[in-house]
Amino acid sequence: MSPVDWWIVAIYLALTFGVGLWLSRRARGSIVDFFVGGRALPWWLAGTSMAATTFSVDTPLYVSALIARRGIAGNWEWWSFGLSHLLLIYLFARLWRRAGIVTDVELTELRYGGRPAAVLRATRAFLFAVPINCISIGFVMLAMRKVVEALGLLPDLSGWVPGDERLWAVVALSIFVLAYAGIAGLWGVVATDFFQFFLALFGAILVAAFALAEIGGIAELKAQLAAAGRSDVLGMVPRPGSEALPFGTFLAYLGIQWWAFRRSDGGGEFVQRLLACRTEADAERAAWWFVWLHYVVRAWPWVLVGLVAVVVFPDLADPDLGYPMLMLRYLPAGLLGLVVASFFAAFMSTVSTQINWGASYLVNDLYARFIDPDASAARLVLLGRLASACIVAAATVAAFFANDIGALFRFMIAIGTGPGAVLILRWFWWRVNAWAELASMLAGFAIALCSYLPAFGAMEFGTRLALTAFGSAAVWLPVMWLTRAEDEATLLEFYRRVRPAGPGWRAIRERAGISPDLPLREALLRTAGATLLLFGAMFALGGTLLLEPRTAALSVGVAALGGGGLWILRTRRALP
Repeated sequence: MSPVDWWIVAIYLALTFGVGLWLSRRARGSIVDFFVGGRALPWWLAGTSMAATTFSVDTPLYVSALIARRGIAGNWEWWSFGLSHLLLIYLFARLWRRAGIVTDVELTELRYGGRPAAVLRATRAFLFAVPINCISIGFVMLAMRKVVEALGLLPDLSGWVPGDERLWAVVALSIFVLAYAGIAGLWGVVATDFFQFFLALFGAILVAAFALAEIGGIAELKAQLAAAGRSDVLGMVPRPGSEALPFGTFLAYLGIQWWAFRRSDGGGEFVQRLLACRTEADAERAAWWFVWLHYVVRAWPWVLVGLVAVVVFPDLADPDLGYPMLMLRYLPAGLLGLVVASFFAAFMSTVSTQINWGASYLVNDLYARFIDPDASAARLVLLGRLASACIVAAATVAAFFANDIGALFRFMIAIGTGPGAVLILRWFWWRVNAWAELASMLAGFAIALCSYLPAFGAMEFGTRLALTAFGSAAVWLPVMWLTRAEDEATLLEFYRRVRPAGPGWRAIRERAGISPDLPLREALLRTAGATLLLFGAMFALGGTLLLEPRTAALSVGVAALGGGGLWILRTRRALP
């Protein structure tokens, strides 16, 4: 990189840290201020922060590698989660905000009672804050290491530092992220997320535009793919018999993954933003804004760069490196520095979120709940900062052992599959109890780990998902029926605070004498309309960019149908 590029990166990092220092005063009052921003986030800031959290340095590399290996259709590995994110808008966003808690794990002792609820809360808090969270940060560090390696950003430091000097550079950047995340709390994280998201998006558009211009545009890209015998990568849906993406795995993405995963009702970082919104209506708007940014606005620049990488680097040994190598090949001085800064932005937005979120579990759901319930606000905030440092240290260890971004992403999906159905049902059926949720989580985790043992061989990923989801159900369903239901007082307290809809709460609802603000049937109809609108808009944009007029026209019709249905439903019954 040229000196101009380095100056751009340095100025960006300095501005980011300055914002963290400026917002540090907002994080000093209490853990509510530190972890949920004093419940004062506007919807547009919360939604953008949710999108920035999912836009890390690993995601463009991951998408580029997916396309090289499985074509555009391979993106259903993450597109399928759009179904659960649409449920978040109409089924869960308002309920989470209404619960008035600090972390999603805290809900366990609102929804359930007694020792089982306490055991469940402690188990979830530890598993999500330490092993799962630290592995997640670890593969983000891995992606940053690959970017550093591909761009040649470091001089030779061998002999000065032990091990891989490129990874130590990422560790140094993580410590920088820790400094501003630990000082400023959630406000500092989301404020910098806002700028980081749009800088990272601009960087992705720049890479796509320059790469396409260099090879002659979309038409020439498609011609070169055809000449190389790779036209199959342009398919948005896999065909039966496809070797790149087995059709059974595709069906598992659509039919199992999104509802069986541990984030089926939102997920920790997303819920943290919803809990930080000013009102319930703002929480719903934030969820919609996130979904739109994540699936419609941001997906296609990555896809286009991935397609160019297939043409320019057809025999690349590590497809994860295609994206940064295109940056280095096509971007001029100045713009390269801007895009590298956007990669730092993507890295920092995700890692800062993971740090703050993981620390919230350790402090709110373990220390304050089980060790020192009378701890002062100042002590809890200090412990939040110390917990943040411990999480970064553990994540660094995970990064040393990571190598393949896509494989690690699928591993994280696998070990998180199993509890999703229980997490959805607990909101809509009184009979779900703490033992059922605990059994689903532990059984899914154990089955997924066992499926990676050599005895199971090279199992297709769709088969692994089905085995984990239904194997977990075979455990938690008997556990639920063989253990006692929650007592009526606990159920009544939960219902009065949250007011969930559905026939599963009919008896409790009659005792409480309070009706939900939106019937379950109405919420599901809105979700169906939103599904047509979202995926129609996403594929309409994709069809237009890829010069596929039939796909674009059909998708516009689907989006119009969904949008029209939503408009009718909202005018017929307006939410407060």
